Amino acid sequence: MKRFWKDIKRYMPYAKYATKSGLKSEVASSHLSWLWWILDPILFMLVYWFIFMVIFGQKKEYFHIFVFVGLSMWNLFNKTVSGSVRIVAANRAVVTKVYIPKYFLIIILLFQNLFKMAISFGIVLVMMIWSHVPVSYNVIYVIPIFVDLILITFGVSAILAHFGVFFDDLKNITNVGLRILFYMSGIFYVITDRVNEAIATLLLKVNPVGFLIDACRSALVYCETPHRKLILLWFVIGAALSAIGVAIIYKNENNYVKVI
Repeated sequence: MKRFWKDIKRYMPYAKYATKSGLKSEVASSHLSWLWWILDPILFMLVYWFIFMVIFGQKKEYFHIFVFVGLSMWNLFNKTVSGSVRIVAANRAVVTKVYIPKYFLIIILLFQNLFKMAISFGIVLVMMIWSHVPVSYNVIYVIPIFVDLILITFGVSAILAHFGVFFDDLKNITNVGLRILFYMSGIFYVITDRVNEAIATLLLKVNPVGFLIDACRSALVYCETPHRKLILLWFVIGAALSAIGVAIIYKNENNYVKVI
């Protein structure tokens, strides 16, 4: 733990610089540049809104915001986890020439996706004001919900990044798993309304992404108090996953260069 905090202090300036450079290079060849960070989530939201609101007749109140919150949180988890599986090999030039704790590669990717999620939630706030969505004190629960999401995302990504060095097929397996998880997380439907009570309870308790998305919507959009004990439980699990991921990488990172 002492080594971890020492490395965080030492390499965090590099992580911030690499995050900015990565974001700039991502839109460098685009005519619309950074506007795509706004347009991309809005266009996806409009597609799902049209399909489920217009075609399937979804009647959920504030459904456009409902979908946007789910997509924004899912994109953070999905893009970070999927991008982390082969992240060590993808950064071969850095890994083989200079030393940096390999989990910092994940932190950089996570920072980039957090920046994009922050833009998305800025849009959410604009939509809430435009739609006259009432706000209650329950909005404060959004902070621990985001902390849980970050910890779980980082922990899962770190563990997969380690095994991804040794197993090339893990990328394909992870993509299939994420696709299944997407449909189990209620991105564009209310879990408790679409499946029977027993399965809905299971999905919301066992699936952290589904639970955190549901909890964020409840607190932010519908003025409801989320399940506080589950928020605390997933915080503990997320912290444990993160600690395990960092420990595994510390123990094995000297072998990564030999493999890649």
